[in-house]
Amino acid sequence: MTHRLTHPFTRAQVAPLRAGDGVRLFGLIYTGRDRLHKHLFDGGASPVPLADSAIYHCGPVMIPDGTEWRAVAAGPTTSIREEPYMAAILATHGVRLVIGKGGMGDATARACAAQGALYLEAVGGAAQVLASCIVRVRGVHFETEFGSAEAMWELEVADFPALVSIDTRGVNLHHRVEQASRQALARLTGSGKAGGRP
Repeated sequence: MTHRLTHPFTRAQVAPLRAGDGVRLFGLIYTGRDRLHKHLFDGGASPVPLADSAIYHCGPVMIPDGTEWRAVAAGPTTSIREEPYMAAILATHGVRLVIGKGGMGDATARACAAQGALYLEAVGGAAQVLASCIVRVRGVHFETEFGSAEAMWELEVADFPALVSIDTRGVNLHHRVEQASRQALARLTGSGKAGGRP
């Protein structure tokens, strides 16, 4: 099932979604990588309100387009790098959606359950396709301090595709797949030891 989510991403809007559901995002999202996460985790101020917002683990490739910017590539980066910071940022800033690739860990899953947030996975290797979903680059913060790839870009998106990987109950799709794979392996090998997570 595919759901349409529109900024602001309220708790009520995301609550019905379950791990494995597809989504299409509309409205404002913010990029953020290592330096932004460390800045926020250390108590640094956000230049924009983050309540009911989305942080996209992405270092987009931008080119000047007249007086504005245009994204030519905007694929997700590996999210697990932000695992040490993510739970605190969700709790402190009220971020509702985290977007990236590769999955996140137990601390983020617990924070998603506590805060009513989602972790979404965007398609890796499709940077140009995802860039085509950016209607407008509305602004940029920390470009001088962090550099272009680590800056916080304000992106207005339409029909941006992603998959719910951790839902508001803390169910982690990666753990489900791991457990199912272990069970299938145990059946195939006759070991009777599925292992994995409960």
